[in-house]
Parts: sequence; C-alpha cells; structure tokens
Amino acid sequence: MLSTIDLSYWLKTTPLFCGLSPAQLRAIAAIAQLQTFPKGDHIFHQGSAATGFFVVKIGRIKIFKLSTQGKEQILHFCGPGDHFAEVPALDGQDFPASAATLEPSEVIFLPRIAFIELLHQYPDIAITMLISLSQHARRLSQLVEDLSFKEVPQRLATYLLNLSDRTLAAAPNHAHTPNVIELDLSKSQLAAVLGTIPATLSRAFDRLSREGMIVIDGTRIELRDRDRLQELSQSLERRNSSSA
Repeated sequence: MLSTIDLSYWLKTTPLFCGLSPAQLRAIAAIAQLQTFPKGDHIFHQGSAATGFFVVKIGRIKIFKLSTQGKEQILHFCGPGDHFAEVPALDGQDFPASAATLEPSEVIFLPRIAFIELLHQYPDIAITMLISLSQHARRLSQLVEDLSFKEVPQRLATYLLNLSDRTLAAAPNHAHTPNVIELDLSKSQLAAVLGTIPATLSRAFDRLSREGMIVIDGTRIELRDRDRLQELSQSLERRNSSSA
C-alpha cells in the first residue's frame, strides 16, 4: 500500500497532476484509493453510477461502448499515468461507457464528492480538469470524424501512422526504425477500435499490402510507403474540405 507521500510523488509524474504544488498533490493523495484488478475484469459498466474517476498506475485499460446488438466500439486505451471517467465523475451522471482491464492492473480511484471539495479549495486543480475535459472532447470529435467520413482502409492507415509515431516517442534513444512497428492489439481489438469487424479489417490490411504501402509479417508491420499512407489517411478529409 502506497503512503500518502509516495502517492503524491507518483501523482506528480502523471499528465493530469504534473503542474500542481506539493500541498495540492498531498491533498489529492489523501483521498486516493489504490484498487487492483485481474486481466479481463470490469472496472465499471456502462450505465452504472459514477462515484469517481481513475488514474492508471500499472496495466492497460480499454474504454468501450456496447450496442444493443452487442457490438463493441473501443473509444480509448489507457496506460500508466492516463486518467479516465472524469466527465461522469464531475457531472454526476452515470458512466456512459464501460472500462475493463487488458492485463493485471492497478488504478488510483478518486472519489467524486471528496474530489469536488478539493476543486473548491484548490482552483489550480480545477484548471487541470478543464484542460483534461478539452482533450477528452477533442479525442471524441476526432473519433466521430473518423467513423463518419473515413473508410476502413483510411482509418487503418491513420492508426498505423499514429502507432509508429507513438512507438518512436516512447523510446527516442533506442534503436528503432520508425517504419517498422509491432501491432499492440489483437485483430479483434483493432477492429473494435476502427469501428468495423475482423473480416473487413483483414480486407483493409490486404489492400494496403497489395498496393505496396505495407509489408505484413505476423504482428510486425513495415510501413513501406509512408507518403501514400499519409495521403490515404487524409484523402477524404481533403475531398470534404474542398467541396465545403
């Protein structure tokens, strides 16, 4: 179990709380609760009461929605330092999506009522939450745009390019060829992220491979032609903007 002092030091390393003072971090750590979950466990279900929000300490979490037919749409993945469910925790509404672990995980839970009291006491914390909510809205806007205006091959091209950028950013001092990436999701998970089904995703991979943009070797993908992938990922957006 982390002490308040240890937890306040850890909170300082997270994007959400990195700019706060030691006193503010200690106040947050004092109300924080460490929770552990095995792989595949639900942290909360869509429609359940939101009693607080979470920061990932260890592990990986998927945030997703299920349609009435049981189709899964993954909204976001969270890793160490990422936070989630802050919107319902602030507005008091039910969780609009579900969260489940992809591997054994530890999360820091921040209870809603106690955290709102801190917002009144420390306005700087409220500012960090406003920035967080803005980033959350921007992510959702991009997701809606991708699902509405891009075909699956375009969404896949965008995902592969973003994965390449994330891989390089995560290990800037290590030997890494930015054009060679390792898929970080299973095919079914990636299909859910891209708003499609595995069979359609496989056809999209086949198309990019046939057209010489990528080379597939199991979960290892070589981005053979980044320029064409970039053009494909943006082509429909350009067409829409030119006709607007």
